[in-house]
Amino acid sequence: MSSEEDLGPVPVRLPLDEDLVRRLVAAQFPGWADLEIRRVAEQGWDNRTFHLGPAMSVRLPSAEPYALAVQKEQRWLPVLAPRLPLPIPVPLGHGSPTEEYPHPWSVYGWLPGQPADRSLITDLRRFAAELARFLLALQSVDTDGGPGPGVHNWFRGGPLIRFVGLVDDSLPALPDQSGADQLRRLWRCALDAGPSGSPVWFHGDIAAGNLLVKDGELAAVIDFGTCGVGDPACDLAIAWTLLDSESRPVFLQALGADPALIARARGWVLWKAVSGIAADVADGVEPRVDALYALDQLLTETDSVRADSEV
Repeated sequence: MSSEEDLGPVPVRLPLDEDLVRRLVAAQFPGWADLEIRRVAEQGWDNRTFHLGPAMSVRLPSAEPYALAVQKEQRWLPVLAPRLPLPIPVPLGHGSPTEEYPHPWSVYGWLPGQPADRSLITDLRRFAAELARFLLALQSVDTDGGPGPGVHNWFRGGPLIRFVGLVDDSLPALPDQSGADQLRRLWRCALDAGPSGSPVWFHGDIAAGNLLVKDGELAAVIDFGTCGVGDPACDLAIAWTLLDSESRPVFLQALGADPALIARARGWVLWKAVSGIAADVADGVEPRVDALYALDQLLTETDSVRADSEV
């Protein structure tokens, strides 16, 4: 999930290129100065990533708000990594701000794989079960001292009430209004859903781009910039943004998700999808395919539930 819709205007992003990264590495990590630096082909929103030689990467926040996550990742990823069943990024170096680049930054070990896509996954049901196993392991980590929802993670893990205004403004902008009333009911159910337990560790951005696939299987989970301790409902959004009607129940059942947690997870999906589509409409571009897919999954699923209840 991108972040800027949550808290005001879009941050101004810095121009980041290979030459800047080369100078930063040479000045602060001279032992790596001779390694090749190449921009990673598929870039994220909050950070810019570069290959550093064959086995490392440099990750730099693209704007000031995203720099808040650097210290958190440096502190907590080494704690989380040995407790999880899949590889996650582990910091190898902590870069300091300079006059040329004003934010902290990180060097990580490189994790191979491609961003998840249904076409790359051999068995989506098995993928769903493996992802659930990863999230259960993450949720089992001791939360003592862990960061709660806040500006550092755009309030992931907190209540959905924060996004009411954005959803209310975005729903009328949907090009297809045929499902708008149904989406409003889903949103109200999400807001009314009570808590499902004590706060746990969550990733905060379990999205296709942060799940790496290798040889058809889930191979690693990256980008913990929005992680924290709180309500894990945001991590279940992937059930509607990537999974389908056959793999979704596998994922939700493996997590032991109760109706309230599922309702809140649908709320996270709905918020992101409708706000993204509204932004695209305002910009005069075609609505993003992933957002349309998510809304279709929500609407089709609730249509199916209604039809079953009427039999």
